[in-house]
Amino acid sequence: MSRMFMGEYNHTIDAKGRVIVPSKFRNMLGDNFVVTKGLDGCLWVFPADEWDLFYEKLRSLPVTKKDTRQFVRNFMANADNPEIDKQGRVLIPQNLRQAANLEKDVVLIGTGPRIEIWNREAWEATYEEEDADAIAERMGDWGFDI
Repeated sequence: MSRMFMGEYNHTIDAKGRVIVPSKFRNMLGDNFVVTKGLDGCLWVFPADEWDLFYEKLRSLPVTKKDTRQFVRNFMANADNPEIDKQGRVLIPQNLRQAANLEKDVVLIGTGPRIEIWNREAWEATYEEEDADAIAERMGDWGFDI
């Protein structure tokens, strides 16, 4: 069975920019992982093997297209290999904290192969905007049937 991150955890980020990684997530992340700027205003956290898969997809994009170059830059220029300390905290680099507006209250959510870190207010606003029924109708166009 493959690793699957799921659940929602509310935490705070301290003055030094550290956030506690929930123990369920820590156990699956391991010691080698990547944090980068994600989409929708959050950060993405990948275990090393999932990052490798993601990177291979990025590598396959045509560098002759300006959109794909910018897309790759979004992830690669902001990628970092932090460590989890003995208290279970990870230091989020300043540029990534700014990119996701992480100042105090944060939410870590599991999204299957990766973790997302959100500013709590931004997460709540995004979550409220979602219309699961409308999204479900479009999922059929992508071959997803429930």
